[in-house]
Amino acid sequence: MEKKNFIDCERKQFTKLLKFRLPNTFMYVGITIAALSIVSMFVNAFVLEGDNHWLKLLSQKTLLIGMLIMSISKDKIEDEMTIQLRSQSYMIAFIVGVIYAMFMPYVEFGVSNMVHNGGENYKDLGDFQVLLFMLMIQLMFYHNLKRYR
Repeated sequence: MEKKNFIDCERKQFTKLLKFRLPNTFMYVGITIAALSIVSMFVNAFVLEGDNHWLKLLSQKTLLIGMLIMSISKDKIEDEMTIQLRSQSYMIAFIVGVIYAMFMPYVEFGVSNMVHNGGENYKDLGDFQVLLFMLMIQLMFYHNLKRYR
């Protein structure tokens, strides 16, 4: 295969990946999955007895999947403006997520030491907390940018 054909093939695949969106009906699927996982989190926390660590992890992962489906599903009217707003919201979510991941452990460490009079250990953020925060920021900014366009 020639170099030019290889580059064109790679460009087409990359463009296809960048333009990937789920149909609009998947927004409701994502909302349903996220709502069910939030309900299962509350059931696990307040109703069920014992240590159900597997249910907590399953609920967290399904919440992330539901929010991801919501994030990549199309709007009813998908045009260049909504595509631009979506990319801006991803950029904002990434920047705010990195800042959050860098500074939040120190804020949490300082506040917990003030409340508990010292002796608290430094805890790093988990992947669920960072990903949840970034998806929430992306969805929030996208819908706000779309509303005020």
